[in-house]
Amino acid sequence: MQTVPAMISTKDLSYIEDMANWTYTLSKKANHFANEVTDADLKDGFQSLAAKLKTHYEMLLGVLQMGGTNESE
Repeated sequence: MQTVPAMISTKDLSYIEDMANWTYTLSKKANHFANEVTDADLKDGFQSLAAKLKTHYEMLLGVLQMGGTNESE
């Protein structure tokens, strides 16, 4: 699904909040591991993963900030 529906249920918002929390935690861990490893390929991989997770987190946060309504419609 590429777009947010006009209304999201409370249960769905709760699940999206959980996903945002999981994604934030994984992003922090990927950053931590990127700083800990010495292998350049692993460092690049962890940094790339952290950047992707940050993008996903920001998308989920945007949905949560809309409060379950799609204001663009």
